[in-house]
Amino acid sequence: MLTFLIASIPSPPGKSIGIDPVQLRAYGLAIAVGVLVAVWIAQRRYARRGGDPEALATIAMWAVPMGLVGARLYHVVTDYQRFQGRWWSVVEVWEGGLGIPGGLLAGVITGVVLARRRGLDVPTLLDVAAPAIPIAQAIGRLGNWFNQELFGRPSDLPWAVRIDPAHRPDGLEHVATYHPTFLYEALWNVALAALLIRLDRTGRLRRGQLFTLYVAGYALGRLWVEALRIDSANEVLGLRVNIWMSFAALAIAAAVFAVQSRHADPMPAPEQGATQR
Repeated sequence: MLTFLIASIPSPPGKSIGIDPVQLRAYGLAIAVGVLVAVWIAQRRYARRGGDPEALATIAMWAVPMGLVGARLYHVVTDYQRFQGRWWSVVEVWEGGLGIPGGLLAGVITGVVLARRRGLDVPTLLDVAAPAIPIAQAIGRLGNWFNQELFGRPSDLPWAVRIDPAHRPDGLEHVATYHPTFLYEALWNVALAALLIRLDRTGRLRRGQLFTLYVAGYALGRLWVEALRIDSANEVLGLRVNIWMSFAALAIAAAVFAVQSRHADPMPAPEQGATQR
């Protein structure tokens, strides 16, 4: 029945949202909304653990911009050929091109440094942010839909996304519909966030393990999503760089989780864990 209801998912008519003369880039808007929602979720979770929501917001004010810088640098470094001869386009973030692995690394490092300077408990902060981050990523992926980018292989499935001719890959100009890998990743992230919240409520995890599970869960999702994507990307030994990064993240997360299982303290009750131990 669904096949008859949905022939394909149409792409938006443009990259912007608004009424002339005011137009907002949908890519940037999706990222901004995702960040606001994530900070709101993390603040509520932090408050339930006895933390100061304003302290978390202050950290986010620095961690988010640094995360965006890290995400852009990761994209430029891993896809440098695209910028050769036109290095000015490095700053054109509104056109797309943010590497989530670089953004996560830069954002987390910034947040950890600031939290330690303020005497806050780092594992608790990471755990409260764990379900919020994939929600932000899911919302941000809507920007790829508006940009008609980062889609997957050709597909005739009823939920395939219809791509305009101007955005189709070379050699596939005659193919109209493709796997909406950005939608797959968004749904995976929402499911991951729900799973993390469920695990958090069991009370069986140790401090920091919820964030470690987020890293592992996200890396696992990127493995199969990257395998479907057909956009140009540098490869190492026949695999996309992001696939290798996902393997590395999974291995590191597994090792960290094992160490946390042996040495980390049990996760604090909701009203505890805001201050440094």
